[in-house]
Amino acid sequence: MDIIEGLKTRRSVRRYNPEVKIPRVDLEKIVEAASYAPSAHNFQPWHFLILEDAETLASMRSVQPWTAFTKDASCIILVCADTDVSFHREKENEKWSYADIDATLAAYGVLLAAHDLGYGACFCGAAPMPAVIEALQNKFDLPANIRPVAIIPLGVPLDKPAPVENRYNPQKVHWHKW
Repeated sequence: MDIIEGLKTRRSVRRYNPEVKIPRVDLEKIVEAASYAPSAHNFQPWHFLILEDAETLASMRSVQPWTAFTKDASCIILVCADTDVSFHREKENEKWSYADIDATLAAYGVLLAAHDLGYGACFCGAAPMPAVIEALQNKFDLPANIRPVAIIPLGVPLDKPAPVENRYNPQKVHWHKW
């Protein structure tokens, strides 16, 4: 698929055929492609936890309330950031990290790669919601330095997603000054 076409046609899919599972080889292709995302100082702090258990998929709503539809997904890819590895600063009056940004870029790679292979996916946030982060860390025994950033259910779309409306707005483009 042409990259620009993929960017323009990717849709958030929330209805999946629960009878069809994504083959492991395709999941590996998706995660491999996402691993080419840019990251601050090329530290690549992302990790991917792939969850396929039906009980886990059905229970995600108790962790993040806007994920009720994950029960019919083939799997979830939980995109996480290693806060120890990410480009960050904690000294003097500065405290910041690129962990969430880098992991979000990788998450977008998951969405685009899934779309390219014909699967549906939807970005569901974890970070920056402290209660969701803590619940995911507890549920999946994540180390303290592993911060869940995105919950991405994937599957075979039950319906063909509606075409994307034209989202380009020239009024949001500023040349040389605001």
